[in-house]
Amino acid sequence: MKEEKNEEIEKNETQQNVEETASETEQTVAPEEEKELTLEEKLDAANNEIASLKDQLLRKIAEFDNYRKRTIKEKTDLILNGGEKTIITILPVIDDFERALKNMKNAEDINAVLEGVELIYKKFMDILGKQGVSVIETKEANFDVDLHEAVAQLPAPTPELKGKVMDCTLTGYKLNEKVIRHAQVVVGV
Repeated sequence: MKEEKNEEIEKNETQQNVEETASETEQTVAPEEEKELTLEEKLDAANNEIASLKDQLLRKIAEFDNYRKRTIKEKTDLILNGGEKTIITILPVIDDFERALKNMKNAEDINAVLEGVELIYKKFMDILGKQGVSVIETKEANFDVDLHEAVAQLPAPTPELKGKVMDCTLTGYKLNEKVIRHAQVVVGV
């Protein structure tokens, strides 16, 4: 019995040795296969990342192109229709002028016609004021090349009027503090 047990123990030990050798062999082979798989996996991962980045890039390019086209269209629309709001606010003044012209044909009182035209002018100037337009003041103002354009020089009747605006021949205007038309003035020298 002891011999049988010893044989069994030897068989078990031999079997264990064979299994250990086989597993060592597998371990020796396995790392090389793992390295190859790892390299293949790394290559696949890199290719997937490249494909993903290419897709993102193409999407960003398309998105930017759409943004550029949309911006150009908005600018074009703004240029074509930018004055629409201003024109709409001026249309009532045109209506008032049309009514005044019809009434002028039959009007007998010139003061009433004058008063009507003055009201229309005031209404028009109020509308322009709401749009940011203001008149450049010239009455007894110092001559300023940023605001005025001298069209003539006359001898000043008093020393206080030297270098000052004596008369305005064409009214100047500002739009939101930017001069859009210089006032044409006569300057005292």
